[in-house]
Amino acid sequence: MTGAPILQLRDIHKRFGTVQALTGAGLIARAGEVHALLGENGAGKSTLMHVASGMVAPDTGEILIDGAPRRLRSPRDARAAGIGMVHQHFTSIPALTVAENIALFAGWAVRPRELAVRVTALAERLNLPLDPVARAGTLPVALLQRLEIVKALAADARVLLLDEPTGVLAPAEADELLARARAFAQSGGAVVLITHKLDEALRGADRVTVLRRGRVVLEQAVVGLGSRELTQAMLGDATLVDEPAPAAHASDDAPRRVHVAGLEVARESGLGMAVRQVSLGIRAGEIVAVAGIEGSGQRELLRAIAGVLPVFRGTREVTQPLAFVPEDRTTEGLIPELSVTENVVLGLGRPASWVKRGRLDWKAARQRTAEMLSEFEVRSAGPEAPAASLSGGNQQKLIIARALERAPAVIVAENPTRGLDVQATRAVHDRLRDAAGRGVAVLLYSSDLDEVMMLGQRIAVMARGTLSEAPAHASRAEIGALMLAGRAG
Repeated sequence: MTGAPILQLRDIHKRFGTVQALTGAGLIARAGEVHALLGENGAGKSTLMHVASGMVAPDTGEILIDGAPRRLRSPRDARAAGIGMVHQHFTSIPALTVAENIALFAGWAVRPRELAVRVTALAERLNLPLDPVARAGTLPVALLQRLEIVKALAADARVLLLDEPTGVLAPAEADELLARARAFAQSGGAVVLITHKLDEALRGADRVTVLRRGRVVLEQAVVGLGSRELTQAMLGDATLVDEPAPAAHASDDAPRRVHVAGLEVARESGLGMAVRQVSLGIRAGEIVAVAGIEGSGQRELLRAIAGVLPVFRGTREVTQPLAFVPEDRTTEGLIPELSVTENVVLGLGRPASWVKRGRLDWKAARQRTAEMLSEFEVRSAGPEAPAASLSGGNQQKLIIARALERAPAVIVAENPTRGLDVQATRAVHDRLRDAAGRGVAVLLYSSDLDEVMMLGQRIAVMARGTLSEAPAHASRAEIGALMLAGRAG
């Protein structure tokens, strides 16, 4: 049963330079309730939650905790008030252990032996097991996300702000996380679920708030709502055409752009093999989408094919140039503190048109970057704006634009639409399909099985380090069974 409000945000206004991020926005998080927060990328969702978590000070407006006005000057103030935020982009320090990261966040004393016991007990109580002595930098994405949740709960959070928490999880893991969010709410806490997945909001939340251009355009109970109403609220007058079905297989006469045989790749941690005797071929104009539960070896496979990780054994033949789109845009795809132009220049390197006789023509680089921003509909304050000022969707469109600027023969993409809204996801899908239509071989992995089925002309399933191809027109259930079985069956 829904209880009294724990956190209230009232009439919040926030401007960044010339951009009005929030205009009178608000939200109420009640005890016993899961509240979904929806909106396009750039609608103001993250800014509103950053206000709630003490990361951003509002220009005007009011924050109430248990009905009393509060000023949250920092994330520490927010944690002290019982507000814990689980960020879409992880905040753990890679060089520290799991236990040390939790202690640093929660303010615990660092006594290694006692700390390991305390962290193990907490993780078991929360049913979120973690190895306390593992270094955060060695954890796969799903466990890093789990660590973020444990950190928040270690600080005795009463309100959990979850920013796109299921973006890197397999369907079963996503369902499990939503169940844990529900259990936390039923224990007397409040959950705010920031998500771009409409079905997730409809099945996981009690109430929903929709932001559009910094304003609240819908706030009501989920009962009786459908995806059409939510989409209309998010997009306003914009229309969204249904995604096309995957194209037919590439012609057998098309040249092979990727060929790997008997490929073996070690885990990034160095402990054991992640990829075992994998063979795969991709022809020009073909999109091969890989499905797999986190940690099944798909990350190492894609990175070995992209040349990011070394091959332990086997054959790897990849036509150049190759463009790689990493799954974490803020730590591997971009340097947030640098300008958009600087990120484009660094990402493209020497072959770029603005490098002449070993010298860099910054004027030409800025001009071409401005053209790319226009061509790919990247909303920004211009080529000199810091990359950090772009919304997540616009950052991803920038990374895709930069990748295609290489005129690649092959694109390898990890979770290319992680955390993106409906419109931004469609834009990325269109660009990948257009690239394939021009003869580019596309290899992608997505933790979203629906995306795999939407994009893949062929679908391959990674399980326990081995790769099997799903039958043509395989159902979602059949592909899910392959993800769990580890054999073609």
